[in-house]
Amino acid sequence: MNAAMPNLLPAYAEIVLLVMACVILLVDLFLEDAQRWVTYVLSLLTLAACAFVTAGLGAISEPVYTFNNMFVSDVMANVLKLVTYVSVAAGMVYSRDYLADRGLFRGEYFSLALFATLGMMVMISANHFLSLYIGLELLSLSLYAMVALNRDSAQSTEAAMKYFVLGALASGLLLYGMSMIYGATGSLDISTVSRTLEMTSANRTVLVFGLVFVVSGLAFKLGVVPFHMWIPDVYEGAPSAVTLFIATAPKLAAFAMAMRLLVSALLALAVDWQQMLVLLSVLSMALGNLAAIAQSNIKRMLAYSTISHMGFLLLGLLSGVVGGNWLSAADAYSASMFYAIVYVLTTLAAFGMVLLLSRKGFEAEKIEDFRGLNRRSPWFAFIMLITMFSLAGVPPTVGFYAKLAVLQATIGAGQVWLAVVAVMFSLVGAFYYLRIIKLMYFDDPADNAVAISPRGDMGVLLSVNGLALLALGILPEQLLKLCLFAIKTL
Repeated sequence: MNAAMPNLLPAYAEIVLLVMACVILLVDLFLEDAQRWVTYVLSLLTLAACAFVTAGLGAISEPVYTFNNMFVSDVMANVLKLVTYVSVAAGMVYSRDYLADRGLFRGEYFSLALFATLGMMVMISANHFLSLYIGLELLSLSLYAMVALNRDSAQSTEAAMKYFVLGALASGLLLYGMSMIYGATGSLDISTVSRTLEMTSANRTVLVFGLVFVVSGLAFKLGVVPFHMWIPDVYEGAPSAVTLFIATAPKLAAFAMAMRLLVSALLALAVDWQQMLVLLSVLSMALGNLAAIAQSNIKRMLAYSTISHMGFLLLGLLSGVVGGNWLSAADAYSASMFYAIVYVLTTLAAFGMVLLLSRKGFEAEKIEDFRGLNRRSPWFAFIMLITMFSLAGVPPTVGFYAKLAVLQATIGAGQVWLAVVAVMFSLVGAFYYLRIIKLMYFDDPADNAVAISPRGDMGVLLSVNGLALLALGILPEQLLKLCLFAIKTL
């Protein structure tokens, strides 16, 4: 008996990426070191092709399911995928010189980056616990290898080992939680789990037990306290080009995973998981902002800053359902989605600046390396100023609107005390961002500082990235509306 062929249209972008990643892997075998730019250009063209396919699917506003409902193409998935392509492509452009100077400009970096991107896309479109888990593992295994890419560095190898051990533990927690939910509902399909929880009274003890493990696994992928231990070590230990990759696009996949698991599947248990997220959020904002003040390494500082931002991201997720009332859910979840996108764009610019200041034989990893940047390059000092303002949430940058949106959702959910706590920790966080601005504008450059002359495409892209943070801050309505529309079509 012939099974009907599944509808492949919703997964065209994934298929293109998979085929091209394999092709690039093979092509790279036959290239000399001087021809590595072929791999680089092919990788960027692949991402452009995927963006073209995804944008074509974006015209369909109704969710389309395929592969026995295991895969869904909806507006949220398409928007997050497009931002993912932009993020990964920009990361490759920023990293080119850095990798070449360190002998890492090889096919392995690009192949692993493309396979990791494929894992993120599968996670974003998963409508089944198994497809979600497969996407997560593909992403995680690629990232472990990328962190250890610089084989001669003991620090990179140590960071990769820590990441691998903790990541395996988190995957186990998530799988165990999923198996408990399967035991209680009899299904791994996200839509079916949701319907089962609404219609029947499944064993609540088993469900809540499973939920604790699922939230723990999610918390690790987002990097919130107390599952944050890997972030500072991995950010610092990995080559800066890989740190940029880990700090940006995977956060979108983790957000999508939280939406699929908590909102699409387990909304009936919102009262339970929202309480857990309150605790995770407050702890992350507290520890992230306070620990960042003590850092002298900019990658570690941005790592702790990431932890505090992920705490902020959770504010939107925990404000969706108020006392069983779902009226404000779309606003709250869209605020969270907006925050995730803004965070990724801002972090791209921040690590882009770190890569810009690095050169052969010199890693710009100390906060002191930004001293006197205004005298060496007023334009890029200005771009870094916008980036730091956006991370701190200072108007008129887009970071301010991102924070405002999640705070409005939190207050709308009646959690005024939580909004006050968030604002207080934001003020603490402003200190370490403003310290970098003070170093750039008011201190003298170090004696060994050299003039900054980026390659044309990197300079242009970094400038566009920085100015986009300003433009989106002045006109945030369209992106906010797009996020709201994406969440409502769920």
